[in-house]
Amino acid sequence: MIQTPYYLIDRAKLARNMAVMDDLRAASGAKVLLALKCFATWGVFGQMARHMDGTTSSSLYELKLGREEFGGETHAYSVGWADHEIPEAVGYADKIIFNSISQLERFDNQSAGIARGLRLNPRFSTSGFDLADPARPFSRLGEWDKAKIDGVMERISGFMIHYNCENADFDLFDRQLDRIEAEFGDLLKRLSWVSLGGGIHFTGEGYPVDRLAARLRAFQDRFGVQVYLEPGEAAITGAASLEVTVLDVLNNGKDLAVVDSSVEAHMLDLLIYRQAAKIETSGAHPYMICGKSCLAGDVFGEFPFENPLRVGDRISIADAAGYTMVKKNWFNGVKMPSIVIRETDGSLTMAREFTYDDYRSSLG
Repeated sequence: MIQTPYYLIDRAKLARNMAVMDDLRAASGAKVLLALKCFATWGVFGQMARHMDGTTSSSLYELKLGREEFGGETHAYSVGWADHEIPEAVGYADKIIFNSISQLERFDNQSAGIARGLRLNPRFSTSGFDLADPARPFSRLGEWDKAKIDGVMERISGFMIHYNCENADFDLFDRQLDRIEAEFGDLLKRLSWVSLGGGIHFTGEGYPVDRLAARLRAFQDRFGVQVYLEPGEAAITGAASLEVTVLDVLNNGKDLAVVDSSVEAHMLDLLIYRQAAKIETSGAHPYMICGKSCLAGDVFGEFPFENPLRVGDRISIADAAGYTMVKKNWFNGVKMPSIVIRETDGSLTMAREFTYDDYRSSLG
C-alpha cells in the first residue's frame, strides 16, 4: 500500500473530460489549450495532448514546461514580462499575449517575429470573489479603452479575454459574450484569433455542450476569427483525489480527526476562498477533518461518516487536481504528497515522491 499523503490522478476519470473536449472541438471548431496555472502535472500530459491543442501559460517557466512536455500550440502570457525573459519567451511561444499596451510597445521589436495578442478587460466577470475578479475596480489585468487599443491594432492579431470563473451557467456566458460583441465588435473583426480564456465549466454534469459549441461557432463565423478556450478546472474536474490517513482522533466539544496532510500546504485554495473540501461520505458520525500543520485554521471541513473514525483510517478528498499541485508548498516542513497515477487497468504508478532532500534544496 502506498504511503499517504498522495494525490491520486485517475486516467479513466480524466478520459471522461477529454471526451467532452473532443466533442466540443469537433462541433465548434474552437481550439482548447490547457491552462497550466491550474494543472501542470506533466506525467499525464501525453494522455491530455491527444485531446487538446496545446497550452497557455502565465509565466516563463509554465511556458517552457508546456513547450517541452505537452507540445502543440503554445501561448505565452504574463501580467508583466521582464526584459531578460522576452528572448527566451519568444523562442518557445507560438503566440505571445501582452497584458498592457505599454508592455506591447516596450517589447515591440523583440516580439515582432511571432503572433502577438493583447489582453482585453471587458470590465465585468462571473467571479464571486473580489480576490479573483479580473474586472475588480482598478484591475491591472488587461486593457479596456477602445481608443487606446485602436492605436495598436496593427501590431496584434488577437485578443485574450478572461472573464469567466467556474461559470456553469451557459445563459450567463451567452449574455456576456453578447456584451463583448456589441462593445468591441468593430475591433474583433480586425483580428484573426480570440481567446475567451478559461473558467467555463463545460465538463460539469448537465452542461449544454452542444449550445456552447453552436455559440462559439457563430462567434467565429461572425468575426472571422479562430476561437481558443483555456480550460483549467474543466480539463481535470473530478479526475484526482488527495489520499490521507487519520493520525489522531480527539474531542474538544466536537469530534476531530487529524490527518497527515495540510490545507495550507496541499489544498491552499480551500483556505484562500474559505471553502470546505469534498469528501464523498455519509453517516451518523460527524467529524471535523483537520490538517497537521500548526495553523489553527488548518481544517478541511466537517463531514459525516458511517462509522467512528480510528487512527489509521484512510480518507479520500475528492476533486483535488485543480490549483493544488501547482500551489503545494513546504509550510511546517509537512511531507509533500506524492503524485500517483491510477492507470486504466486499475494499477497504481508512483509518478513522483518528495523527500527531505527536496525540502532542504528548496530553501538554500
